[in-house]
Amino acid sequence: MATSSATVAALRQAISQITPAALPAFTRELGRAADQSWQGSDLAPLQRFIAQWAVYVHIQRRPDLAADLRRWEDTAESGDAAQARQAASGVGRILDDAHAAIGLPVR
Repeated sequence: MATSSATVAALRQAISQITPAALPAFTRELGRAADQSWQGSDLAPLQRFIAQWAVYVHIQRRPDLAADLRRWEDTAESGDAAQARQAASGVGRILDDAHAAIGLPVR
């Protein structure tokens, strides 16, 4: 899903099919982004929201990738400093690849 084709409705639909448990967070963050955009007369918060959730959907659509991400995140939380650095690198690679795959600049 390239971000140019990502809409709030399309993302909500994808999340409801892939990871319905994430819908409350999606709705909460959408409200926050909409409020920030309205208050600042700036679309950047909504654009960041759409990009963040497009990356999430891209990763969740690939169970192997989602499992790798969870493993790296768990290692980052429970490992020593060396393991945490390695986990941060693993998470970063997954996120960079997801950004590139959906047409976003790599962080």
